[in-house]
Amino acid sequence: MTSRIIVVDPFDYVVFGGTGDLARRKLLPALYQREADGQLPEDARIIGVSRKASSDADYRESIRAALTEHVKASELKADVVEVFLKRLFYVATDATSDSGWDQLAATLKPGEDKVRCFYLATGPDLFGPISERIAAHGLITDKTRVVVEKPLGKDGASAKAINDEIGRIFHEDQIYRIDHYLGKETVQNLMALRFANALFEPLWNAAHIDHVQITVAETVGVEGRGDYYDHSGAIRDMVQNHILQLLCLVAMEPPATMDADSVRGEKLKVLKGLKAISGPSATHVTVRGQYRAGASTTGAVPGYLDEVTDKASRTETFVAIKAEVQNWRWAGVPFYLRTGKRLAKRVSEIVVRFKPVPHSIFDDSVGALAANELVIRLQPDEGVKLQLMIKDPGPGGMRLRPVPLDMSFADAFGMRNPDAYERLLLDVVRGNATLFMRRDEVEAAWAWIDPILEAWGEMSEAPKGYTAGTWGPSAAIALIERDGRNWHEDTLI
Repeated sequence: MTSRIIVVDPFDYVVFGGTGDLARRKLLPALYQREADGQLPEDARIIGVSRKASSDADYRESIRAALTEHVKASELKADVVEVFLKRLFYVATDATSDSGWDQLAATLKPGEDKVRCFYLATGPDLFGPISERIAAHGLITDKTRVVVEKPLGKDGASAKAINDEIGRIFHEDQIYRIDHYLGKETVQNLMALRFANALFEPLWNAAHIDHVQITVAETVGVEGRGDYYDHSGAIRDMVQNHILQLLCLVAMEPPATMDADSVRGEKLKVLKGLKAISGPSATHVTVRGQYRAGASTTGAVPGYLDEVTDKASRTETFVAIKAEVQNWRWAGVPFYLRTGKRLAKRVSEIVVRFKPVPHSIFDDSVGALAANELVIRLQPDEGVKLQLMIKDPGPGGMRLRPVPLDMSFADAFGMRNPDAYERLLLDVVRGNATLFMRRDEVEAAWAWIDPILEAWGEMSEAPKGYTAGTWGPSAAIALIERDGRNWHEDTLI
């Protein structure tokens, strides 16, 4: 089975930070894959922008090397690579001065009738200056969109300031705040599972669901980004955006339609319905951790404090939170959130654990009855698994055991699983903002996160240590076990 490929409208994609890691590792490989699938129109162009001097030819060769490094050899087709590289151009431009902007304007002029996308793959401190110069040099057309990467601020005030800077230049419907988690195939299938099937939605409430777990675990550490990460931490880097967006998709009410504002309006209601965590309550429902030296799949690894300049840093590399959505659908249902670096396994998943059957008709000899679980795996091995109780086959009496109905997308559809950026980059061209965050979503998320950060700042204790290669501090286990529950066992395999 293959998906239907629809060619998008002609476009110019201008990538600020075009020589940076994100462009080389994700953006250009994603656009190459769309080229390989025949989705790019003949006259589409990709224009890399950065401060360093380079020619079109040199830029193309650097991207050829990036494709070789970041695209599987089996997916690199020599003829397609050549066609793709001919789309690439390069303009040396300084985001903080007027140097190079006239050349960029001249390069874009032949494409004034095309969709024009500006991707700001830079630090957020440059979002405002770049936007101002885009306007000052007359580069905004009726078909212009601007894409901004996370992190969008370090707190609510700074996020508002950045939104104000961009908002002075672009209309809200031109601004695409990207969160690549929302482009993952499994996340999209969560919407399909809920709203395209009659099976789950009648059970999707506090009467039938015991609790929800969302885990985003990484085995890597800060990987040379220690001093950057030390000003961020796990709650800003992962919870404020990725994890809260996943929570919204699980908890939101059915939107009236799939148009962007209907979906984003329902997500906003979830964010505004989150129970506030502040002051002393943060001690009971949140856990901060920081990894110490230990071992990973590649061998011995250093501790966090060995990788940052500030040897007394209290920046968290692990967070666990018990969250609650205060509305009729979810009253009394806890959402357990956790994320961390240097954990035992790389996995991102959503676990919906249903309540046990109200009465068992079986005697003790059949074995324990396990509650049903719906597990939505985002990475690796994207797929959906539903755990059910069945009879063990064979004669000799009734024996029950839990068995998963397991659907791996790679196995079910027999096709390559597209990277999230492939969908999102072309959604910008299409003008489809459904999978992008609206300004009020971003600010509502910070409104929930800020009091937690303030409460942590007032605490005297440092983040709890945990050994690299484990599942975080023991306090995170205690957080969920106090409620008579446990973290999803598959993550411990």
